[in-house]
Amino acid sequence: MEITQNAALVVVDVQKGFDESEFWGPRNNPAADENIASLIASWQGTDRPVVFVRHDSNEPGSPLRTGQEGNDFKEYVEERRGKGDGPELLVTKSVNSAFYGTPDLDDWFKAAGITQVVLAGIQTNMCVETTARMGGNLGYDVLVALDATHTFDLTGPNGWHLTADELARASAVSLHGGRFAQVVTTDELLAAVRP
Repeated sequence: MEITQNAALVVVDVQKGFDESEFWGPRNNPAADENIASLIASWQGTDRPVVFVRHDSNEPGSPLRTGQEGNDFKEYVEERRGKGDGPELLVTKSVNSAFYGTPDLDDWFKAAGITQVVLAGIQTNMCVETTARMGGNLGYDVLVALDATHTFDLTGPNGWHLTADELARASAVSLHGGRFAQVVTTDELLAAVRP
């Protein structure tokens, strides 16, 4: 795997509100936060661009609403902001795709000549997957660090229920199998960016 020197790490919605288990329900992949932190440190340590994405929810009762503590980045993310020598961007959004946020992510990537994008964050099957699909459609070389994401159990139509692990696997199969993105591990990415 080759990671370009200006490959952007996009850290999606790693916010305190996602720790409110009574709101979201059971989650998967307890190692996600440690893996996200490792990727941020590695990207900053090699002067690569990092984009921090924050979801400003418009939903009444959401822990991610603006003005609520849950809207804040988790501590390990907040303390890394501004620490790298590479380019850094904060994108805020109220929908699933980071490409529909402010400022315009696609414009920023194009202006910086960025063609490769690595995604990590929350939730695997929602904002991470939607951003990956849109990035793929826009022509970016998208990699998703699956073990640096997590999600929650979900019930859909007809009472169908999938666990967080099942949803994460479905996302990985759809993204990778559908050629929207390459699904990789944190370790593979860390090995590829070591100087």
